Amino acid sequence: MRQVFLDTETTGLDPNQGHRIIEIAAVEINNRQLSENQFHIYVNPEREIDAAAQEVHGITLEFLKDKNLFKDVADEFLSFIKDSELIIHNAPFDIGFLNMELGRIGLANIQEHIKKITDSLVMARELRPGQRNNLDALCRAYKVDNSKRSQHGALLDAQLLSEVYLGMTRGQEDIAINFSQNEKELPLGRVDQDMLKVVPANEDEISSHNAYLKKIQTKSSW
Repeated sequence: MRQVFLDTETTGLDPNQGHRIIEIAAVEINNRQLSENQFHIYVNPEREIDAAAQEVHGITLEFLKDKNLFKDVADEFLSFIKDSELIIHNAPFDIGFLNMELGRIGLANIQEHIKKITDSLVMARELRPGQRNNLDALCRAYKVDNSKRSQHGALLDAQLLSEVYLGMTRGQEDIAINFSQNEKELPLGRVDQDMLKVVPANEDEISSHNAYLKKIQTKSSW
């Protein structure tokens, strides 16, 4: 299953109060490696941005005025995340905003377009109970360089989240063994008898083995 790490920036904290998405970023990981396949878009929210929110992400309405509306980028976005596992830090926040935007244009909730949602904040709390588990704290814990993160930005945060996730799941990689071409050609469950070297036990080894078995039998009768 494709893994896509997603982050959004918004005009405020609550979609039920009319706040809107202003930035969406999604990056893909293949075989635990960040790929070049990514989605990033700014969105005109058609409303003012709360001062507190603008202080966090630094995005101004003036910057967004000539950007596409969400309805103009929805199909491209849904195509990018289709049938993937979405990994989001504090997923209810982003999912709430995405479902609000999709609902406004008559499209099904995000859950209908993907296979799975994983909340990396829940994962972090299970791994690090009682500790700070925001993205900056996790970057420090898993030695991810976040020195370029002076403000929140969806693309950088999605990329950092992907690296943090790899740190949190380190050790879960599938164990792979590199076989030679000749070994790959052998049918599973069968061994070429000519490749096996049989070394029979000598008389001393057989005598020692029998003596050891006799000792075990004597102790087991106690």
